[in-house]
Amino acid sequence: MNKTIDYKEIAKSLLFGVAIGDALGVPYEFKSRQTLKQNPAKGMIGNGTHNQPAGTFSDDSSLSFCLAEALTEGFDLNTIGQNFVKWHDEGYWTARGEVYDVGNATRQAINKLAKGVPPEISGGFEETDNGNGSLMRILPLIFYIKEKPIRERFEITKQVSSITHGHTHSIIACFYCLEFALQILSGKDKFIIYDKLKVEIPMFLNSISIETYEFSIFDRLLKGDIHKLHEDEIESSGYVLHTLEASIWCILNTNDYRSAVLRAVNLGDDSDTTASLTGGFAGLLYGIESIPQEWLDKLAKRKNIEDLAIRLGNRCNM
Repeated sequence: MNKTIDYKEIAKSLLFGVAIGDALGVPYEFKSRQTLKQNPAKGMIGNGTHNQPAGTFSDDSSLSFCLAEALTEGFDLNTIGQNFVKWHDEGYWTARGEVYDVGNATRQAINKLAKGVPPEISGGFEETDNGNGSLMRILPLIFYIKEKPIRERFEITKQVSSITHGHTHSIIACFYCLEFALQILSGKDKFIIYDKLKVEIPMFLNSISIETYEFSIFDRLLKGDIHKLHEDEIESSGYVLHTLEASIWCILNTNDYRSAVLRAVNLGDDSDTTASLTGGFAGLLYGIESIPQEWLDKLAKRKNIEDLAIRLGNRCNM
């Protein structure tokens, strides 16, 4: 990576990209796509599903910030895990001092962490343990792995995912997500990135002896042209594959931050997570200046997030 890159600005673009998408989606979580077609999301509102004020982000952003906070001091899996515990038990890095939404798998893993289970084995390893709980928080890891070789990137991603989600499908989803984000950092066009990963991801996974059937569920990303699918063919549930597909679909079918995150929210269902991940990609693609000021002005903990981004960026620039 180019050493002259200003990682403080990139960290702001990513962290605010994640948080704004998340906060846009929170009031609409669990609403059906049909309902949103009749009354689509158009901006930052309050109340809704969780009855939270406008600008309130969810566990998606909170756990991303917990990871980013740990990375400001380097990489330590125990620190990351204990930050998750502090979030759950003490409201650390919550929008307004309370945890109002947490997935079952994440809660179970955090309970294990609190009892002293090592973070690399605290997450679930069964095929049923593939919610989007590790994918939703993984993006800040790009700032630690950006200059490492691909095998090391994969192993670190596996460790961080496995704190809450240790099954191969979740790990591959996180790996794809980070590889896509790293390619954005290198300045490549999003469609070139998409086509590049169709070759590089399967080649790498085969090289480390992951059986093809383990990543065949990703065929619409790795073999198809997902952006050409109709919206009705894109699902937006809390399943890790659906979140990854929906976010990439939103990115490839829009050309600015606002359009990308609103497209994600209006897919419905797990709207905050889909929009949060989409927002992270879009923030990297289009920069913080692309995020509407009116949305930034309403965001909870804005100054704290900016401070975190500066500290994370400074760490990268060292």
